[in-house]
Amino acid sequence: MGDELYAPLVTSIRSGSRIEIAAACPAAQALGLRPGMAITQARAQVPGLDIRPADPEGDLAALKRLAILAARRWSPVAALSGTDGLFLDLSGTAHLFGGEEQMARHIARLLARAGFAARIAIADTPGAAWALARYRGSCICSPGEQARALADLPTPALRIDGAAVELLRRLGVERIGQLAALPRAPLVRRFGSGTALRLDQALGRIAEPLDPVIPPEAIAVRQRFAEPIATAEAIAHWLGVLTPRLAAALEAEGLGVQALECVAERVDGVPQRIRIGLARPSRDGAHLLRLLRRRIEDVEPGYGIDAITLHVRRAGVLGPEPVVERLDEDAAPDLATLVDTLATRIGLAALWRMRPVESDVPERSLARAPVLDPPARGALRAKRDDVRQLDRNPPLPPWHPCWPRPARLLARPERLDHVMAELPDHAPRRFTWRGRAHQVIHADGPERIQGEWWKRDAERMSVRDYFRVEDEAGRRYWLFRSGDGERAVTGDLSWYLHGVFG
Repeated sequence: MGDELYAPLVTSIRSGSRIEIAAACPAAQALGLRPGMAITQARAQVPGLDIRPADPEGDLAALKRLAILAARRWSPVAALSGTDGLFLDLSGTAHLFGGEEQMARHIARLLARAGFAARIAIADTPGAAWALARYRGSCICSPGEQARALADLPTPALRIDGAAVELLRRLGVERIGQLAALPRAPLVRRFGSGTALRLDQALGRIAEPLDPVIPPEAIAVRQRFAEPIATAEAIAHWLGVLTPRLAAALEAEGLGVQALECVAERVDGVPQRIRIGLARPSRDGAHLLRLLRRRIEDVEPGYGIDAITLHVRRAGVLGPEPVVERLDEDAAPDLATLVDTLATRIGLAALWRMRPVESDVPERSLARAPVLDPPARGALRAKRDDVRQLDRNPPLPPWHPCWPRPARLLARPERLDHVMAELPDHAPRRFTWRGRAHQVIHADGPERIQGEWWKRDAERMSVRDYFRVEDEAGRRYWLFRSGDGERAVTGDLSWYLHGVFG
């Protein structure tokens, strides 16, 4: 398992008729693999290499999300720098974080916490910062010192095209300092204005404008009143006016609301808030209005309410809905509306769905999952020589249908008193649970469950014998005895109730 988890990882991309490495992890780079190398050469050089297809569109979308986060948190001007970098204009913002050095450390720490490796360079010009970050590493260039800092860097650090770089190399110009010392007129005639422009931008002679990302504005609808309102009927009326406006604003953006906050501004300056969460993005105005109206009783109008605002705190892209092709076929029921209604009353934390877990111990064979759309169970990628790939049988379900289980499983098995049972393989004749005596009429079992010795040494010898029993009132229970009834090392022969059948 360890080899599968820590195998060198590279991503591949097609370039014409050639498949080459797009990116390589540090372990792969330590083995000599570099972006641009052919995949066939990399596979021959490193056996067992983990190769996955690159996702340029997904990487660019993630970089845009990071740019929007930077614009909201660090600098109002944040722009993309190719496919692997960002430009941040720190003018007037660095002092808010304790200076440029403190700000750089703060950004690097937050990115590392999110799983990003970053090199941060601060300079007077975007071109100088780009060159220093990629060819020198994290550093801070003193004001007005970009010419000296760039002098020893290679000419590709100026972001000029490959043909110009190759021509400069043939002429013996391999450093930016050598290029800056050349006369301007022959430089422009020989290499065009692009090379001189990049040089001037990096040195600060010509301004380089940035194309900043614009964070999307939060969606909100607001209604002010000429006279304060104070009744539940008036609040419900204006909520009925605001929700269609909110639905129209969401439709224009192609979004659905997931977290909505209603703020009622009182005349005394104490706002009243109603927060609702939805299990799935929605812009159904009628559904949102029903959820809000159920919470009107939480609003204390006081001396009156001056304005009501609906704020979209969290939204998601509302994708296409599945369409039933046949007219005589019923559509799958959508539980989102029911979940939203229940969550409005008892809270979303009180709702969950059970998912199966592979475990022999009953209390470990299930776990909580989201109410809607539970995540699929993932699997580790097996090696090419793994013998388990020869098994073509479908995987066994964690909850086998031949093993009946109770409808309600107690969080912890509860101990039984006054149990009368014949050892080693018979069910109890009577028992006492929660102070009430039960006489057993019918019983089935035992079903023996061994401890998971491969997980815990303490369970190496533990044994449980489970029985399904029915008492004189027709109630059915799931009991077990700790131990096999013969060897004391397997358990102390105490009895427990673990579940109740429906």
